[in-house]
Amino acid sequence: MKLSKNKWLLASGLVLVTVGLIACDYSKESTSDKVTIEYFNQKKEMSQVIQEIAKDFEAENPKIHVEVIDVPNAGEVIKTRMLAGDVPDVINLYPQSIELREWAQAGYLEDLTNEPYLENIKNDYAKRFAVHDKVYSIPLTANVYGFYYNKTAFDNMNLAAPKTWSEFQQLTTNIEKKGKVPFAIAGAECWTLNGYHQLALATVAGGGKEANDIWRFSNVNGISTHDPNMQGDFNRLDLLRKAGAMQTNWQGAGYNDTVVTFTKGDALIMPNGSWAMPLINAQNPDFEVATFPFPAEKTDKSLTIGAGDLAMSISATSDHKKEARRFVEYMSTPKAMQKYYDVDGSPCAVKGVVENNETSPLSGLTDLAFTDRHLVWLAKDWNSENDFYTLTTNYLHNGNQKTMVDALNAFFNPMKADGK
Repeated sequence: MKLSKNKWLLASGLVLVTVGLIACDYSKESTSDKVTIEYFNQKKEMSQVIQEIAKDFEAENPKIHVEVIDVPNAGEVIKTRMLAGDVPDVINLYPQSIELREWAQAGYLEDLTNEPYLENIKNDYAKRFAVHDKVYSIPLTANVYGFYYNKTAFDNMNLAAPKTWSEFQQLTTNIEKKGKVPFAIAGAECWTLNGYHQLALATVAGGGKEANDIWRFSNVNGISTHDPNMQGDFNRLDLLRKAGAMQTNWQGAGYNDTVVTFTKGDALIMPNGSWAMPLINAQNPDFEVATFPFPAEKTDKSLTIGAGDLAMSISATSDHKKEARRFVEYMSTPKAMQKYYDVDGSPCAVKGVVENNETSPLSGLTDLAFTDRHLVWLAKDWNSENDFYTLTTNYLHNGNQKTMVDALNAFFNPMKADGK
């Protein structure tokens, strides 16, 4: 029987519609099989690389989509979201932060203590940030703090990076004798000296715990100018206060100003963290840059300080914990972190990542990374920091020991109610 043209077109249309509906249903079924997890990023400068790593992960895990969230003021946004109970599946939280400790104790974060991928992390680094002996953060990279120096100028003047505190004192004297300025200091941005002051006391007292025992965990009003450790602390701060030790405009200099002072060769040493390296490179200095840690009395006791930078936590209330764990596990592999390190350059905590330590300007600091000479910021046991920054810079202005001790006691006394 022959179909009329109209009937044939109608039948064909019905077939096409049926096929289309089947395809649509199949598409919906395929889409519904895919799980989306949210990764909240705070490393905005590394966003593009993280997006690329997420796509690599998706290629190996086609049923998981990673939505990388980048927002302005990420630190404030994540606080708001956590308080509202809107917790992302995976979060980049700084493991030494007060917030991580509080959120872990409040039950917002998943306990990762028994995760097998902890074996991928060097020297049990994750355990340094444990909260009541439980791991809630997987640190993948870290930052380090110490001294940048103009190696070309040092070589030309027959100077060497100091290995002891006495050598450091003599070095600054020799630099001044040669008509040069030793230090580039950002007096208008007090936080840049946070590492200097924490390392000053830690190298005198014998470590981070010992330093916090003097400041944070001593008795109320227990910090005293008569304490030999505090006298050692003043001595290290006074190195910066020597006449001619800092650039003439140090009081008003900001972070960027200080980097420019250093890269122009107007000062030969700059205390700062590994995070300053990209800005130094952007200035394209015409000399070789190198680094050294904060010297102690003995050569093998010099220290650096820092904390986890790129670090992963998982929401305890996530509907997709299995997929979140798989993503964090992937991020802890050399394949993922090699791509990250090749751009970021910060010390990497993941075993198997090839780092250019021998040729890196940061090698003087990164050689100590993840060892017992790489302290975690002392503020991991504090509940604030800003007033500490201010009292440090104030001492550089006035050199008044009693005033600084009074300020330290005023800063730490309220915390001491928390005990150890």
